Amino acid sequence: MSRRIPIYDDPRIHPVPVRDDDVDLPGLVGTLLEHKRLVLFGTLAFLLASIAYVMIATPRYEANAVIQVENRTPGVPGVDEEAALPAAPTGDAASTEIQLMGSRHVFGEAVKKLGLDIEIEPARFPLVGDYFARRFQSLHPGALASPWRGFSRYGWGGESLEVARLDVPQALYDVPLQLVAGEGGRYVLADDAGRVLVEGRVGQPVKANGIAMQVKSMKANPGMRFGVTRRDDVSLVDQLKRDIEVSEQGRSSGVIALSYASPDPVRARRLLDEVTQAYVRQNVDRNSAEAAKRLEFVTAQLPKVRDELAKAQAALRDFQANTQTMDVATQNKALLDQALALDSGLNQLRIQATEVTGRFTPQHPTYQALQRQISQFQRDKASLQSRIRQLPDAEQGLFRLNSDVQITSQTYANLLDQAQRLNIAAASAVGNARIIDPAAVNLDQPAWPKPLPTVAIGTALGAMLMVAFVLLRQMFRRGIEDPADIEMLGLPVYASIPHSSRGRELTEDGARRGLGRKRLLALRAPTDLAMEAVRALRTSLHFTRMRNGNNLLMIAAPSPAVGKTFVCANLAMSIAQAGQRVLLVDADMRRGSLHHALGMRCGEGLSELLSGRIDAAEAIRPVKGADGLFFISRGAVPSNPSELLMRNRFADVLGQLSSRYDAVVIDTPPVLAVTDAALIGQNVGTCLMVVRWGLNRQREIVLAKRRLEQNGVEVDGAIFNGVENRGAGQYAYSHYEYVPMRS
Repeated sequence: MSRRIPIYDDPRIHPVPVRDDDVDLPGLVGTLLEHKRLVLFGTLAFLLASIAYVMIATPRYEANAVIQVENRTPGVPGVDEEAALPAAPTGDAASTEIQLMGSRHVFGEAVKKLGLDIEIEPARFPLVGDYFARRFQSLHPGALASPWRGFSRYGWGGESLEVARLDVPQALYDVPLQLVAGEGGRYVLADDAGRVLVEGRVGQPVKANGIAMQVKSMKANPGMRFGVTRRDDVSLVDQLKRDIEVSEQGRSSGVIALSYASPDPVRARRLLDEVTQAYVRQNVDRNSAEAAKRLEFVTAQLPKVRDELAKAQAALRDFQANTQTMDVATQNKALLDQALALDSGLNQLRIQATEVTGRFTPQHPTYQALQRQISQFQRDKASLQSRIRQLPDAEQGLFRLNSDVQITSQTYANLLDQAQRLNIAAASAVGNARIIDPAAVNLDQPAWPKPLPTVAIGTALGAMLMVAFVLLRQMFRRGIEDPADIEMLGLPVYASIPHSSRGRELTEDGARRGLGRKRLLALRAPTDLAMEAVRALRTSLHFTRMRNGNNLLMIAAPSPAVGKTFVCANLAMSIAQAGQRVLLVDADMRRGSLHHALGMRCGEGLSELLSGRIDAAEAIRPVKGADGLFFISRGAVPSNPSELLMRNRFADVLGQLSSRYDAVVIDTPPVLAVTDAALIGQNVGTCLMVVRWGLNRQREIVLAKRRLEQNGVEVDGAIFNGVENRGAGQYAYSHYEYVPMRS
């Protein structure tokens, strides 16, 4: 569907229909086929780059481990059975444990044990250094590569450095330092500015400039450099938390997978192994904290109860000695046993209440249930004591002292027994997490780069980028590719001339060989498809010239580089080959190049003829090898070409030439560049405009047509030049090769 867009505001000018920018799939495919070499070259470049990356890139090995977390609250052996307390409600155990697993406590323990706070990186030659080092180490395990000439500062394989201690000021944390290996195990530590901080020898501790350092071992060529960085524990742990991936395998499965990738497979395995073991240890420690807390309370109570027992026993002995009574009466024995049971139960409830206070608030049902039990025991004890107060004084005293001794003795025995059980519980506590798969690394298959996926993705990315580049460039060019777009502007297309590779070769060959080398396709390749289209144009113009009664033909163009000179020269030659006398005039006195196409010189041409320095006979020259074709070159470039064309002499010259030749073909400058074409067109009978396929836009054609019409020049039609056999227009304007058969 088309829409009409008004190009001008002049009321005398009718709106010009402009074709919509519909998506043209055949055109897009044709564009890609036209630039297939560019697309293939770019794709091949990305393919080679991907292969080079796979070979050069430092491989990263991934360590994996699996931990199972049970969704339960772990018990404390020998304690929970007696406490009989309800467990605190728990949510998703795996989600909680994943957060605990990534804590600084777990990672910090692994960092300290492995000494990861000191990072050491050997200096490598840019891009390819790691590749050569890995190759040397695979071919010569344990050996040290000799440095390349002039590159001794880099390591080429087999280098190692182990630092036992590196203490630096806070300002140098996370700051890369440079260690330079010297002769005989000596080394120099410098900052990034080259300032020497420490000088020492392997195995010997050294202190200087606030730095304490000890190198345990070093294997490197003299002059070799290592990057040494003392990492801040907090930043290092934060980095590890980002690098180590922790995820639950399946929803609410309790199975947690850990993975960590590093260029050093040993480091990856050891780090992940330490992290998993540290987590399991802290899980057990966390679960045994209850037993440890109870043990601390019981241990603190034992000395007090022991002192109370000694005092109660001493008081009982003194009372028995003074009153000469040895034991309570048989009828009061039941009261004593009942009092002992109440006191023992009350003490146990108070111990449990002390532990529950640290776990629950006073509003918790467990805490309130314990308080109710304690209140009930206290009421029962008060009732029993009221019965005991009815006994005689001597029996009450003996009863009370016996009760104190037995209760304190039983309490002390219970505390001793509980302390022993808590000691066993703390030592044998288990957590709710266990390692299913210890950390392991697949050395045969690095996690990155993966050769086949990397090469495939790189190649596909290259192909997509090149296709996008070609289509984007075509989108911004947006030249006309369909003759229908020209006809919508009111210009009939007289001929559609296909792109000629042979014509381009002739142009380039003529430029190399210079003067005397004709570039005319009509002479060098008369069977070319472009020449067949030119002959069709010749036939159409024959009837047009007869209808107009004027044999002056002007070939114009909206802009340069549309092939106007090519069309003029070969059209003139084609008319001459039909047996007519043809004069070809190069009226582009600014940058005309028709003389190059004919292999002739440009001197003494139109500019000299119009200025009166020569006459027509001197300006007209026959074209050798082309019977019936004559030529007037542009001549020397004048300072006032437009003024020369405006003189009456120009019209007189054209009138004289028109009567002497069957056809006069005039090549003009671009319409939108200068006004020369409008001046020339006022004296000709036929005006055609050359439009370049894929170059000229509709707006350019409209502007050029309107400029000529405003000066009284009617444009009879258009010549669609350089058409490529693709796009929407290929079906309406196709060209077929039809050459004579060989005998």
